[in-house]
Amino acid sequence: MRKACLVGSFALLLLLAATAGAQSKQEKKREAQLRTVHGSVLDTSENPVATGVVYLKNMKSLVIWTRITDDSGQYRFSGLDPNVDYEIHAEHDETMSATHTISNFDDRKDISLTLKLNKKKS
Repeated sequence: MRKACLVGSFALLLLLAATAGAQSKQEKKREAQLRTVHGSVLDTSENPVATGVVYLKNMKSLVIWTRITDDSGQYRFSGLDPNVDYEIHAEHDETMSATHTISNFDDRKDISLTLKLNKKKS
């Protein structure tokens, strides 16, 4: 009886380990498919804009994420779902960039995008 319990427990542990390994592989595969969008924000004279605000909108959930550009005008969004469209634009003081669409049909995993502040905010 005791031997049967030990064998059953061992089999259960093997099953749990195999399931955990499969989930880990699935998670790794999903993470490998996630996208990153990064780039810089520039003013009309092509100078980097520090403390600009970059807005990224998930067009499926309508959630908006923001990033503040660093001293060299750089921003970065990572972990983005490749099956969702996004809209992105930047703002600083009274100016803003055009809004760009990042399509789910764009299969790039690493997207570099320069946002130029060339419009007045309305």
